[in-house]
Amino acid sequence: MDLNTVTVIARPRSRDEIKPIAEGDAYLAGGTWLFSEPQPQLRRLIDLTTLGWQSLVANEAGLSIAATCTVAELDAFEPPVAWGAATLIGRCCRSFLASFKIWNTATVGGNVCMALPAGPMISLVAALHGVCVIWRLDGGERRLPVLDFVQGPAQNALRSGELLRTIELPREALTRRTAFRRISLTPLGRSGALLIGTLSVASGFTLTVTASTRRPVRLAFAGIPNKTTLEERLAAEIPSNLYYDDIHGRPDWRRHMTFEFAEEIRSELSEGRA
Repeated sequence: MDLNTVTVIARPRSRDEIKPIAEGDAYLAGGTWLFSEPQPQLRRLIDLTTLGWQSLVANEAGLSIAATCTVAELDAFEPPVAWGAATLIGRCCRSFLASFKIWNTATVGGNVCMALPAGPMISLVAALHGVCVIWRLDGGERRLPVLDFVQGPAQNALRSGELLRTIELPREALTRRTAFRRISLTPLGRSGALLIGTLSVASGFTLTVTASTRRPVRLAFAGIPNKTTLEERLAAEIPSNLYYDDIHGRPDWRRHMTFEFAEEIRSELSEGRA
């Protein structure tokens, strides 16, 4: 869609060239949502792709994902053999159920910043203990766990003028065993519930609930709990009003599938544990 109120497109080459944000400004990365509907309030777009951020950096600390990294680039990433949890990357990328055109344009940062319950990049980075690196207006930066960054449907923790620079995934999380469950009401529909479990000797068992809830929820246990304990924690930490309600699923159905998938994940990760 043409944004016919936009009169200026800024293409900064460095952070210093990003001028102070004013009313009517917006950051542009992939733009798959920005150009999908009218934005009459906009006057200037600041194109972040001209900053030349390296999309993916893998090292001993883990994996750094630039906010401008496309879904296609992330899906093509070849992780070290020891990073068993990296299999979640492909599964979450395919949870978009989008065309190759979207994959080649949509960005990881854009999906996280949109903060929609069904955002599969949110599911991925929340389950792998991602930390958002945020550029502040004063030239500094702050760090915030993804669980705190995504606050609700279309609500994130960015303050006026701030932008998401990178999402960092720690190496330890990338080496865990994982289990993945997802459901949609239709074969090509948005996720109604997407749950990811991870397990390691050092960090125990975690269950991350997304899509069924208004924001990501992660439950942590020292070891794999029994069925009753897991259900009690789910009931205590996800009240009925936290389940999302839209045309892609009623709250009662989302809650049912959350409990069902949680038990399946618990059982799967219980098999073969030390």
